[in-house]
Amino acid sequence: MPITLPPDLAGEGLRIGIAQARFNEYVGTALRESCLDQLQRLGVNPDDIVVVSVPGALELPLALQTLGETGEFDALIALGAVIRGETYHFEVVSNESAAGIQRVTLDLQLPVANAVLTCETDAQAEARMHEKGAEAARVAVEMANLTLAIQELTPTDEGQQ
Repeated sequence: MPITLPPDLAGEGLRIGIAQARFNEYVGTALRESCLDQLQRLGVNPDDIVVVSVPGALELPLALQTLGETGEFDALIALGAVIRGETYHFEVVSNESAAGIQRVTLDLQLPVANAVLTCETDAQAEARMHEKGAEAARVAVEMANLTLAIQELTPTDEGQQ
């Protein structure tokens, strides 16, 4: 019979780090508030949540990596919004921030929920910001629990020959 690990959204005992971009700050603030509200609903103690802010989406990967390298967090969350302007800059920021966030996840083997909205208009960002913040909280908690559960399945070097 295969071992099946079901989704686990119990946040008790988890430590979560959040990096929020200040560019398009009203969206970032709404993302943060809905994320924090959902984390608390999932049982994460507010004292186990650390929030840092950075100027924009391109700075998120470094903040996340720095948080992750402390070894103090079970999962991280990236919050922000990149809204299309009149130049190619939108594509550069969207693509590079997403790639950097994914690189942190893989390099540190630490779950990072990416809630950086990439929208054509302010209205699109406003329509998505509350649900995306809450979704990021659920993803972070579920992936933290999954990562911990997988680590418990993996035999340690102790006692093996």
